[in-house]
Amino acid sequence: MSLSRSFSLSGEVCGGTLDASDAGYITSPGYPLEYPPHQNCQWVITAPEPSQRIVLNFNPHFELERLDCRYDFIEIRDGGSDSAELLGKHCSNIAPPAIISSGTALHIKFVSDYAHQGAGFSLRYEIFKTGSEFCFRNFTSPSGVIESPGFPDKYPHNLECSYIIITPPHMDVTLTFLTFDLENDPLLSGEGDCKYDWLDVWDGLPQVGPLIGRYCGTKIPPEIKSSSGLLSLSFHTDMAVAKDGFSARYNMTHKEVSDTFHCSTAFGLESGKISDDQISASSSFYDGRWSPRQARLNNIDNAWTPSEDSPKEYIQVDLHFLKVLTGIATQGAVSKETQKSYFVSTFKLEVSTNGEDWMTYRYGKNHKMFHANTDPSEVVLNRIPQPVLARFVRIRPQTWKNGIALRFELYGCQIIDAPCSEMQGLLSGLLPDAQISASSARDMLWSPGNARLVGSHSGWFPGPAQPLAGEEWLQVDLGVPKTVGGMITQGARGGEGTSSTDNRAFVRKYRVAHSLDGKDWGFVMDSKTSLPKIFEGNTHYDTPELRRFEETLAQFIRIYPERWSPAGIGMRVEILGCDVPASSSPPSIGGVCDFEQGLCGWTHDLSAPLHWSLHSSSKAPAQGPSLDLALPPTDLNSYLYIEANPKTERQRARILSPMVGPDTGPLCLLFSYQLWGEAQGTLRILLRDAHHKETLLWALRGDQGPVWKEGRTILPRSPKEFQVVMEGFFDHGTKGHIMIDNIHMSSGTPLEECTRKSADYTNMYKRPEFGDSRLFNGRDQIDGGWAFPEELSTAAPSSEPLETRVSSSADKDNSWLYTLDPILVTIIVMSSLGVLLGAVCAGMLLYCTCSYSGLSSRSSTTLENYNFELYDGLKHKVKLNQQRCCTEA
Repeated sequence: MSLSRSFSLSGEVCGGTLDASDAGYITSPGYPLEYPPHQNCQWVITAPEPSQRIVLNFNPHFELERLDCRYDFIEIRDGGSDSAELLGKHCSNIAPPAIISSGTALHIKFVSDYAHQGAGFSLRYEIFKTGSEFCFRNFTSPSGVIESPGFPDKYPHNLECSYIIITPPHMDVTLTFLTFDLENDPLLSGEGDCKYDWLDVWDGLPQVGPLIGRYCGTKIPPEIKSSSGLLSLSFHTDMAVAKDGFSARYNMTHKEVSDTFHCSTAFGLESGKISDDQISASSSFYDGRWSPRQARLNNIDNAWTPSEDSPKEYIQVDLHFLKVLTGIATQGAVSKETQKSYFVSTFKLEVSTNGEDWMTYRYGKNHKMFHANTDPSEVVLNRIPQPVLARFVRIRPQTWKNGIALRFELYGCQIIDAPCSEMQGLLSGLLPDAQISASSARDMLWSPGNARLVGSHSGWFPGPAQPLAGEEWLQVDLGVPKTVGGMITQGARGGEGTSSTDNRAFVRKYRVAHSLDGKDWGFVMDSKTSLPKIFEGNTHYDTPELRRFEETLAQFIRIYPERWSPAGIGMRVEILGCDVPASSSPPSIGGVCDFEQGLCGWTHDLSAPLHWSLHSSSKAPAQGPSLDLALPPTDLNSYLYIEANPKTERQRARILSPMVGPDTGPLCLLFSYQLWGEAQGTLRILLRDAHHKETLLWALRGDQGPVWKEGRTILPRSPKEFQVVMEGFFDHGTKGHIMIDNIHMSSGTPLEECTRKSADYTNMYKRPEFGDSRLFNGRDQIDGGWAFPEELSTAAPSSEPLETRVSSSADKDNSWLYTLDPILVTIIVMSSLGVLLGAVCAGMLLYCTCSYSGLSSRSSTTLENYNFELYDGLKHKVKLNQQRCCTEA
């Protein structure tokens, strides 16, 4: 058996035969940097003994191109060849769970195509031991229990385990430890001082998001609540002593966001929500009765007092997460032993995001001096003039009476407590590196993937040593359109070997641009000047700054630095926003959604592998002479489209309407479309109920020409709410496109027009050839799904989708000639009244007829004087007054 080996751009070999007797690692070439294109690597791992099995555990930092695992993927087979039973084929940015062989061999294959590389993968292989299959797990259910391998028995040696809790949007997760017993070093007493075995908890992916805490020993960790969308645990054991391990329960809850939000919540010193382990100090008084844990507001047993009264002393709180600090309340204390009063008169405030890099709070150009207490018992509240973002907060007393004694409380909020302020995944790692890009980068240590707020230990630095204002940019692709309303920026730090000047950089001012397609960009504007808004950036490399702007619909965000620190441009960032809101009733009822103002409440189906793109142009999109005649050409600036290429073959793009309320309708759904090319595209309209069951209403397949046409179908009346789904895909990855525009859920269009059979238009319009493509009616099923539900009652939709066409402007101009058949009927009636009168009238009408030759006949029902309406390509009304025709004759 031969194995495929590839060489990366740096000459690195991937692939080979490995022995699992000694545990080892397999990584994609270049990991954790981007893997190269055109890779085809194969490994075979074998166990030496016939009774042994092999286990694979993946590093959580896993990133392969998504797209249904068709182009980049890792494939594991249960045997020694590429024809063995498939155990899994994996891609995207969520690592697979543990994989265990049934025999003594595993075959691993890694493939990459020519584009869209990611960070790749890293996995550990070893001989399977009982319990190790529970070492790498992902949790998505609303609640559950996480336990160390083998719990309640002692955990195995030499473990590197990860557990990831993934929450849906608008959900918080709370982790509560039930039991905890890990080996620790009794000589190391500080929190996080773990030498042998430990458990790390991360606000995001391990090694990517910020580390919340490291725990060991027998003390149960505090309750931890995260809102970033990911909460992870990393469990490490050494080769010696094993203990009973840990057990923890997690629970997801809906996040409550109020429009009357106020950022003034007590963080929990007085209530005990902040644990003793989160409070520390530079020192404490020697008798143990004035410790940091006694510094809680209104604590009845003394307060915190340092070993000596000095401005160098401080007390510190770790909030576990980045929060907005808006106020501090302070108290002094009366000694229980001596009845003597002590209090702090003034203090300074210091903040940090990592506990290492500190900034003294400034108001204006100088350090802010906060005025505190004048007696030991009164509570004095100091508001922060300009709220600050911080995880670690220090209070440093400057003056005092009799001695330093302090009790206090902190006030503020989480960033995500404000409406439409959810973090979009840079901090947590949920947004992959491949969706963060830049105009340039100094080197791989300061690449765009390092521009993650707080979690990154470096940041993004552009390539030029002396960049020009407005030339460099940092870009974030959110994956799907979102409502974006703000961002948090932070400076960056260089590597260990750089000088102190190069080690600290930040951006002082910047502009923000946004786009839905990554091509057409607009800036966030200043309402006062009508120019692109210049945002105030950072004044310190560590302290983040939050800036808000008017909510806008965008998928791509670019930041253009305008001014920066002497050390240059350095940035870390997080985008704030929320999902595009879906209203309870369609905003397009009574109006047309032409995509000029975004998606009109429609949303992309996030479960679909492909998304519709939004195109904006000053030109009408139709190719050739046929235009969208429902609107003037200059009005047709935006539409949705997908284009055929090898990567979109059989990939479905779906867009969902806002919820249509109960007992709405029936409605007539009108829309414009193009379906063109040899790729054999298919456009379908479906109904989705609240349980995500879908029913097909309308479908069309094959090349219909590069012209805009109209589609119609009935949306039935339902006692329950539902959504409309518009779905497009291609059978082949060759040439072609599908476009949709002017979606209108009309309550005023007569249902007879919505259900008029195409036979009524056979002679008036040229029909395309459909070949063997099938047109569905309202009672067809989808992929074996459910039939048209009984409760959705209305007239059946047309058995064929109504589509019409005007091939040229000449056809449109001459369309009134189809009304001459009724005049020929008139000739017969008039002839019966008299030979002479009939002959004269017949001569005049024959003259009119001969003047407009080449006409096809069409029957009519009346010759009364009213406007007869013809429909060309997009329900364009051509009106004719019959009296005018006869007068000309």
